[in-house]
Amino acid sequence: MTRIAAVHGVLPPHRHPQRALTDMVARHCLPAGADRRVLDRLHRGARVSARHTVLPLDRYGELDGFGAANDAFIAGAVELGAEAVTGALGEAGLSPRDVDLLIFTSVTGIATPSVDARLVGRLGLRPDVRRLPVFGLGCAAGAAGIARLHDYLLGRPDDVAVLLSVELCSLTFQRAGTSPAQMVATALFGDGAAAVVACGARRGAPAGGPTVVAGRSRLYPDTERLLGWDIGGSGFRVVLDPAVPEVVHKNLGDEVDGLLADHGLHRRDVTAWVSHAGGPKVLDAVAEALDLPEDALAVSRRSLARVGNLSSSSVLHVLRDTLATAPPPGTAGVLLAMGPGFCTELVLLRW
Repeated sequence: MTRIAAVHGVLPPHRHPQRALTDMVARHCLPAGADRRVLDRLHRGARVSARHTVLPLDRYGELDGFGAANDAFIAGAVELGAEAVTGALGEAGLSPRDVDLLIFTSVTGIATPSVDARLVGRLGLRPDVRRLPVFGLGCAAGAAGIARLHDYLLGRPDDVAVLLSVELCSLTFQRAGTSPAQMVATALFGDGAAAVVACGARRGAPAGGPTVVAGRSRLYPDTERLLGWDIGGSGFRVVLDPAVPEVVHKNLGDEVDGLLADHGLHRRDVTAWVSHAGGPKVLDAVAEALDLPEDALAVSRRSLARVGNLSSSSVLHVLRDTLATAPPPGTAGVLLAMGPGFCTELVLLRW
């Protein structure tokens, strides 16, 4: 089985209480003289106490278009990505030369050469390392990325594979972002990165990490406009339909039950639920869909409060924090995230 050898999360250096971010959004995203009461209410209701940003708050007013924001993304993603991969490899007791596959995912900026390519020489990865940059999976990419690491390592059990996620959501906040979806996004999303190191069955890895048993992907038809981006001259403009929690509530239970049944398991056998911290309404929908006890998503709720929704990096931060709680050895865990499409990505773990 694929074993997760390390998960390392990193955050940009600029940490702000929610109120400071609300004020920044009001200054730079609302028209002059606009009524900010709706913005204030949405930010208070997000259950986020603080977030990190890749730039100091006074720099956001200087971003005069998509090009400037994307340049900041590339610079920030390379720095945070290098820190995340270096930290994860160190925790796994491996060197950059050991890495056979590097998957990079983000949905908050674009780069060619891709960020993973820019990291090869900087980190000392081998020139023949396989690379796979992924764009478009959004918040689901953390879970999907672990599943794809597993798919690769099933065929190459002697290899080491790394997943790197960098999401700099603050760089997507829109000037004149007065739609409800834009204001909700500015209330929830933060900046961060994470790297996962996984080893194939014959490679050998530290015994403390979980093994990946299987993954499950589901794309729901006619849901393309629930979540995503509209991309234009001003950059990434969020698409966020209020029906997202309803779709989660309606479908997630059957998906999880199907994954568990394939391996002779039931919900009662799961000792750790590693859920993407999408937002309070999404987490409530997950809990209700799976009929979970009150504290089952406590790690996800704490992550949301502490750093906000980190898009694809979010579920990886939750996984790191869950590993620190040491679930009982031999028991099952379910890692889950949802994203544009609309889609669900599930990963069955064994602690």
